[in-house]
Amino acid sequence: MGDMTSENDAERQAAVHALESSFSELLTTFRRYIAEAAERVSPGMLPATFKTLSVVSRFGPITLSTLAERLATDKGFLSRAISDLEGAGLVTRTLDPNDRRSRLIAVTPLGQERLDDARAPHESRLYEALTDWSVDDIAHLSTMLHALAVGGVPAAGERSPRGADATR
Repeated sequence: MGDMTSENDAERQAAVHALESSFSELLTTFRRYIAEAAERVSPGMLPATFKTLSVVSRFGPITLSTLAERLATDKGFLSRAISDLEGAGLVTRTLDPNDRRSRLIAVTPLGQERLDDARAPHESRLYEALTDWSVDDIAHLSTMLHALAVGGVPAAGERSPRGADATR
């Protein structure tokens, strides 16, 4: 029985190593897409500033503290990034009605338009890359990635319901 366990452990280690390699390839591609999208929003924009704009768009209006938590980054960097985004007319800062010491950061219509335009080529690339995949396989991948991201274990055969956003 010990041989079976070590064989299973070796197989698991090999599978995890292959998964790590695949994630590395995916992250490299993703970083390239983010850099390209940032450049489309505003020439010279840093990828981290693009990610900031994306998070504000998705979760805003949002305070700087909450934004820093979501991005797991330094408030000093974020403050500069928000100032740059505000200077470009892509976000606004207004007083938080619940806490007058804080400001709420929100994407402007121009910021949302630029963000949508910058994302469009990548959204179609993912759609095209998955053209030959079944909807069930796409939903299953979404479920598995979500479980991995949150440290969960999906039940055997568990799949995201069609149309549901498993990443939220």
